[in-house]
Amino acid sequence: MMKQLILPLLAAIIPGAGADEYNHRYAEGDRVDLWVNKVGPYANPQEAYEYYTLPYCAPDTRHHPDNKDGSFNALKAHSMGERLGGHALRHSGHDLIYPSVSTTADAGVLETCTTEGLTAEQVKLFATAAEDQWFYQMYVDDLPVWGMVGEMLPDLEAAKGEHFGNDLSHLEEAVAKHTENGGEFKPYVYTKRTLHVSYNADRIIKVDLTSEPASLTEVKAGVKVKFELDIQWTKTNTPFHSRFDRYLDHAFFKHQIHWFSIFNSFMMVLFLMGLVALILLRTLRKDYARYAISHTGRRDIEDGGESDAEMDEKDDDGKPLLKEHSPNAGMTGAEDSGWKQVHGDVFRAPKFLPLLSAILGTGWQVVTLVMGVVLFAVAGPLHGEVHEERGEVLTAILVFYSLSSVVAGYASGSYFKLYYATTPAGRSKAPAAGGVGVGGATQWQLTMVLTVLLLPTILGAILSVLNGIALLYGTIYYIPFLVLLKLFFLWVFVSVPLCILGTLLGRHAKLGGKKSDPFPCRVNAIPRPIPEDTPWYGVPANLIPFAGLLSFGSIFIELYYILTSLWNYKFYHVYGFLLGVYAILCLVVCMTTIIVVYFCLNSENYLWQWTAFYSGGSTALYVFLYSIYYFVFKTSMHGLVQTSFYFGYMLLISLGMGTLCGTLGHWSANKFVRKIFQNVKVD
Repeated sequence: MMKQLILPLLAAIIPGAGADEYNHRYAEGDRVDLWVNKVGPYANPQEAYEYYTLPYCAPDTRHHPDNKDGSFNALKAHSMGERLGGHALRHSGHDLIYPSVSTTADAGVLETCTTEGLTAEQVKLFATAAEDQWFYQMYVDDLPVWGMVGEMLPDLEAAKGEHFGNDLSHLEEAVAKHTENGGEFKPYVYTKRTLHVSYNADRIIKVDLTSEPASLTEVKAGVKVKFELDIQWTKTNTPFHSRFDRYLDHAFFKHQIHWFSIFNSFMMVLFLMGLVALILLRTLRKDYARYAISHTGRRDIEDGGESDAEMDEKDDDGKPLLKEHSPNAGMTGAEDSGWKQVHGDVFRAPKFLPLLSAILGTGWQVVTLVMGVVLFAVAGPLHGEVHEERGEVLTAILVFYSLSSVVAGYASGSYFKLYYATTPAGRSKAPAAGGVGVGGATQWQLTMVLTVLLLPTILGAILSVLNGIALLYGTIYYIPFLVLLKLFFLWVFVSVPLCILGTLLGRHAKLGGKKSDPFPCRVNAIPRPIPEDTPWYGVPANLIPFAGLLSFGSIFIELYYILTSLWNYKFYHVYGFLLGVYAILCLVVCMTTIIVVYFCLNSENYLWQWTAFYSGGSTALYVFLYSIYYFVFKTSMHGLVQTSFYFGYMLLISLGMGTLCGTLGHWSANKFVRKIFQNVKVD
């Protein structure tokens, strides 16, 4: 939106600055640019090359390379989001002139060019394009069009004009019959294309590109190939605001299955919330009653009497809470097992506290980033739909990532401060003014450095490998050096300072409120041993995979639509669905993690912090496994370039998903643990 406002204003102020590309308004005689973006195998979206990598000729227009002022193959100015998205628009060299608004008849212009005699290397390029089904992408007034480079066909020289003409279905039938007979195929390229541009008053509404089957020409060494582009202008009554609707596959994204998946996920949330309410809360009430009876009974015995509550208290099913004929044994039975026994250790600092603090800080940054980008996309009708602007989603990700760095710093700093006092080093040192012991200065600095570097290091490592592969193969999906430099400056001068500021705020935050101790229970100096003979449902390694499976089950349908948009040339536009699924995922992760942590605490395993994170984070494993299934069964991708990009990006998505879900799981478990231990009486 900011670009749409500023650029037309600059064009009006600065002489010679054309605003037509940005305000999408044209007058009679205005020149309309036809941009070529990429060409590459249809099955491999990331294996894309510059359009003039193929030996197409330069059109005989004023943009021809022989003219000094020509714009042939000139690179268009791009935003960082566009370059990160693999867009590299160059001028096609074609000269489109906006027709008169009052024209009643359709107007057409034919532009031609002829190559020099093709060399063996050029023939090989065209042959590869035809064999691997290469397609190209062009843009007119920010509207994309696509076309195929050529086809692998039998010898059509004798029968092409007689049998095929412009009917592509006959051509496909001939190819199918030739394939059955095991005949030899030769490379052909389309030499005539028709560009249909529909306009309404001073705006371009619709662009179509068709390739004429009758123009298919076999490519041979030494042959000169004549290419033609027929530009047809047609008036239409379609309004400007709906011009992008034809690119949106409503039948696919708004299918009944999509609605059913949302309903199914919502029912799963209700089931899990009911499970927590009916089982955990009911069980906790029994636990509270037992512990209260035991506490009262012990106090009566110490006073020399007996407690009548032992004989009378029953649960909702009419069963006694304690053994009726053995008061002392009943008290002991209530006290010698269960989650209350770990009250002196449940708030002990987890292992690798600086690392967990940094991971949780990064997780809250990812939570904020995803929520911000999704809400930005949902608000598309207010500022412009994000799927209509190249690179706008990636630009939004950069902005929200940079600004949310303060969230990462605050979350990691406050978490480290909260638990550092329970570590042996924290106990042995007097707290400094900032709330962290003097001996924790090194640990605090380590936490801050890990928070600053953790996510950028992982991103940088994976993207560096992918960038090297893209450069090696010459694709347009490499990140230029200047863009890398801008990203580095954005990180150094915006993200890092905000992260450090957040860490300082978290270090000095008052976490206990009016209480001096931020925890409901005091932490013992000596750790309690964890029982080894626990049932299978008390072992974290047995519960964590089930928690991740439930979380994945709530999103896998939506994940299919997202992956199809990423890898199969569809425009994702149902952001309301995405917001709903995101909310459902958050609830499912929280519910399942609470259940896992409760079972572990009931088995007297007080190491719940990492268990809670792994419980939510295990969703990432299923996401990555599903991406493998999708790659094998839902796509035709092949080759090192595409395989590397696919699994590199899916690894990043899976790690981000795991960090997000793990952080939400840890947060819900923390709230749950604090709540249940606030209501127990501890001697």
